[in-house]
Amino acid sequence: MAIYKDITQAQIDELCCGFYAGVDEVGRGPLVGDVVTAAVVLDPNKPIAGLNDSKKLSEKKRDALYEAILANALDVSVGRCSPQEIDELNILHATMLAMQRAVAGLRARPDRVLIDGNRVPAFEDVSLEGHAVIKGDGLIPAISAASIVAKVVRDREMEVLDKRYPEYGFAQHKGYPTKAHFEALEAHGVLPEHRKSFRPVKERLDAC
Repeated sequence: MAIYKDITQAQIDELCCGFYAGVDEVGRGPLVGDVVTAAVVLDPNKPIAGLNDSKKLSEKKRDALYEAILANALDVSVGRCSPQEIDELNILHATMLAMQRAVAGLRARPDRVLIDGNRVPAFEDVSLEGHAVIKGDGLIPAISAASIVAKVVRDREMEVLDKRYPEYGFAQHKGYPTKAHFEALEAHGVLPEHRKSFRPVKERLDAC
């Protein structure tokens, strides 16, 4: 395992050869819903223009790229951990488990896995190469693709949750700790989908 900070283009070229997967997560900060991860193996013969860190893309652009990734990538897998698992494990360990699940869901074993951030989960296959790349979602196309897939999947789940609980405004804030979300918690209480160990939710439960 290696952790790359200020990675050079030569190092990127070395990592991005052979059969490799990019991995990223979305949803560590929200108070509600799953933490979602994705593993993507791009097809070098079908490059996808415009891939970037999902946070730097408009919703319209993300949606278009999401469809392009599903249509052109060699493999895409999504992993997740539920709010209950997050409460039991803590958000860091739940994120690592969700990444393990995403990689395990790939149809074929990649030669290596490139992960956005500074941590690599302990994969069940101990011989699998795992490398962490700080800010990799803006540097390595497969990680960018994974960030887009995870973001679109989770955002759409928040839109479904919004239809179930329209008074919470999940379609707007996507479950993040905003003023509107705090006000909804105060007015309407804690939902089964909330992460009970996160401070604003825990404080609301303790006040009841």
